[in-house]
Amino acid sequence: MAAKDDLLNKTPWLSGQILVAMPGMSDPRFEKTIVLMCSHGPSGALGLVLNRLFGDLSFEGLLAQFDIDLPFGAPERPICFGGPVEPVRGFVLHGPDYREESTADITSSIKLTATIEVLRALAEGKGPGAALLLLGYAGWGAGQLEAEIQSNGWLTVPADDTLVFDPDIHSKWDKAMAKIGVSPTALSGDFGHA
Repeated sequence: MAAKDDLLNKTPWLSGQILVAMPGMSDPRFEKTIVLMCSHGPSGALGLVLNRLFGDLSFEGLLAQFDIDLPFGAPERPICFGGPVEPVRGFVLHGPDYREESTADITSSIKLTATIEVLRALAEGKGPGAALLLLGYAGWGAGQLEAEIQSNGWLTVPADDTLVFDPDIHSKWDKAMAKIGVSPTALSGDFGHA
């Protein structure tokens, strides 16, 4: 039994890592995206796209859907497209300075809360200092993500606060590639072809 447990502990699950789409990603929904992996295991994976805006939806507009008023002068926050699955489901990625009973730890410094209470706290200026609001998520069935990685669809890089909470949403893919230490022009998503 110990040998089996050792094998399971060495399995390269990607929770707490960031997927970086390879140039030439065949799925246009994920072209030049970075995805924070919130959970990954034998039954599948769930991640949040960190660098796509959710159309024209404003923070004030999102709060209005829950009858929460945004006080005058409160900062506007971008709403990100977390992925194509359940685009009405909301998530808030944030730092460790905020916690509810339902808050999940993604890394030691990146937390996830998916409640109306965190939205109220953000509106009242009592929420986490660093926060990223997302609607929808990316999901993979058992073995699907591993197959995409083997097919040269994704690179991985450790998650860090700077990349996750960077307010420059549109530069995150380039910054993730730089963090890996490769130039996107040096990569091809089409290995093995002349």
